Amino acid sequence: MSAAFFVTGTDTEIGKTTIAAGLLHAARMAGLSTAAAKPVASGCTQTADGLRNEDALALLGECSLALRYDEVNPLAFAPAIAPHLAAREAGVLLDVAALRAPVQRILDKRAAFTLVEGAGGWRVPLAGQASLSDVVISLRLPVILVVGVRLGCINQAVLTAEAIVRDGLTLAGWVANVIDPQTARLDENLATLAERLPAPCLGRVPRLAAASPAAVATYLDLTLLDLAL
Repeated sequence: MSAAFFVTGTDTEIGKTTIAAGLLHAARMAGLSTAAAKPVASGCTQTADGLRNEDALALLGECSLALRYDEVNPLAFAPAIAPHLAAREAGVLLDVAALRAPVQRILDKRAAFTLVEGAGGWRVPLAGQASLSDVVISLRLPVILVVGVRLGCINQAVLTAEAIVRDGLTLAGWVANVIDPQTARLDENLATLAERLPAPCLGRVPRLAAASPAAVATYLDLTLLDLAL
């Protein structure tokens, strides 16, 4: 049995990696083999081993398969800007083919649970008129949506879910990541999201002082993804 999902978010900096790493950790604790990919990342740091991205390293740390960094994150750029702009400055053509091929190689390893994490939201631009969502469409991956819970998140979440479904893909589940615990009427907002998103809520993750994968995993329910756990 193998299952793979694409992880997107309602915006950038809303905890996609935190949730993805938590999901991978939960899968490992359930006895599943795990693999991950973050095909493009900007905001990388130069190290002795080359450019490294903090998010990609977090995902790699939760992979049970022996993967190299460049397999998980094949396209890394230093500037903390939109990936298509960082790629353009580096003279790299960031198109669907450039991202699809390395993701497919990770999928071909057939881990029991594989996550592919995007950059930013659903319509992150690539070269020309392409978007990162086109890569997901080409791979036919079901999607997990991370909702950054704060004022305005209902509109962002519903519009993103509508776009995913309109693109012919399955919204497999969503996670409420409470990035603003002072959000007014928090419970009512979460209830509205549950009413309007066409997928199960995999968990409600509070603002944690130390959001380690193990800590986040305790708030997530993988059984709602209908895996063979």
